[in-house]
Amino acid sequence: MDLSAFETDNSCNCIVGSDIPEIAKRESCWLGIDEAGRGPVLGPMVYGTCYSPISLKDQLKEMGFADSKVLNEEQREKLFEKIKNSTEVLGWMIEVLSPNFISNSMLRRSKYNLNALSHDCAIGLIKKALDKGANIKEVYVDTVGDPAKYQAKLKGIFPDLDITVAKKADSIYPIVSAASICAKVARDNAVKNWTFKEGITVENFGSGYPGDPATKKFLTDYLDPVFGFPQFVRFSWSTADLLLQKNAVSVKWEDDDDDDQNDKKRKKDSAGTHSLFTFYKSEETGNKRSKKHSFFDERCLKNMTHF
Repeated sequence: MDLSAFETDNSCNCIVGSDIPEIAKRESCWLGIDEAGRGPVLGPMVYGTCYSPISLKDQLKEMGFADSKVLNEEQREKLFEKIKNSTEVLGWMIEVLSPNFISNSMLRRSKYNLNALSHDCAIGLIKKALDKGANIKEVYVDTVGDPAKYQAKLKGIFPDLDITVAKKADSIYPIVSAASICAKVARDNAVKNWTFKEGITVENFGSGYPGDPATKKFLTDYLDPVFGFPQFVRFSWSTADLLLQKNAVSVKWEDDDDDDQNDKKRKKDSAGTHSLFTFYKSEETGNKRSKKHSFFDERCLKNMTHF
């Protein structure tokens, strides 16, 4: 799999895929979507999709696709070779999301959590397959979050497609299993060939999962107290965030003080100042209640009913 664009600049996202098989333009197709690398604190997350004619569903089953998580690396590589060698009937596409992109998205001012990010990736891959001319009629997705809500969301965007969102879809539908293999192989390659722009040499960073002792050691050893982690780390993960709070230099921005002073000044200036809306409220005058505020009476202002 050619991930040279991502390896050249692993701070950016990358999309790689096959050409659309001619048969996939003529015949109705089913398309599967799955991801790899959602949980790790290290490395990219990858979304993969595969599609082929519905008439060839049985042929796809015979190719032996299964959930990538129950296969070892060698088995996944062999199955991906089958996918690449079957491009006359099988199309595929993957999107690699860099650790930087994931963390920056999750920490931006307007809330954008990992589920929303995952949904948008899936939506983007479906749109790209359709835009390239694939005749997609059925879509199968391994769920992220509530399957019913996710399915309704996709159906609202693609009303003409027959969409199924399910738990463990990668173990139920061969087309999702194929997508899972594409995603997992891409992530494995991206992690294995990672180039550290920080100029460090790392022999072992473990599986990338927060509970892995080797991963924990990597995070501790390569935390710079000023500049933080290498770009390989998803710094928005709680594991990384706690280490930053504990071991990194605390930073106080000058504009924090300015904001505090401005807040105090605004509160002082507004003390004793009435809201504009109080002028539109009626007043109690003795035992009588006036119909409008004295502001209007003092200025001989009256309601106008005709112009």
